[in-house]
Amino acid sequence: MMLFALMLFLGLMTALPAYANPACAVCTVAVAAGLEIARKLGVDDGVIAVWAGALLALIGYWTILWFDKKGWKFWGRNLLLMLLSFSMIGAVYIKDLVYTPKPILIFYMDPFLFCGIIGALLLIYSSVFYQWMKKNNGGHAHFPFEKVVLPVVALIIASYAVNYWGVCTPDADISTIKADGSDVFDFNS
Repeated sequence: MMLFALMLFLGLMTALPAYANPACAVCTVAVAAGLEIARKLGVDDGVIAVWAGALLALIGYWTILWFDKKGWKFWGRNLLLMLLSFSMIGAVYIKDLVYTPKPILIFYMDPFLFCGIIGALLLIYSSVFYQWMKKNNGGHAHFPFEKVVLPVVALIIASYAVNYWGVCTPDADISTIKADGSDVFDFNS
């Protein structure tokens, strides 16, 4: 868990410099629409988590921009706002999901949370990647709506991968899990 916290902290450190407009309104609407469409179609929880994480990262970016407009600046502000924004994913665990960690790559965490983090980091890095591409192209986009296409395509690819590998597919019957979590580390069975 400490390794995960360290990697999350280092990953979100890239969110510190806020660009003039890191997430346009069209991209925000596209991510929100993708999330709602996935829910209505009954798509896998992992795919929904990828889009939810991206939406929460967008909310964090818009909050940073709003703080910039108000002139509210303090040390660690952008990181704090991104963490607070992403922590809203915890609301899903209050009513809709049970936190059931399982091994995923090198992490031991809930698959929904893992996919949400992937979605948030993909949105952040695609925004940084777009700014880099634009800078190397003389300050111009390569094609219209490139700022929207890059994150949406990255999220679609991640959604396909999450669905293909079945990251959020339940491996065991969760009704047998004790509410206090005392059976998570049961080494006797």
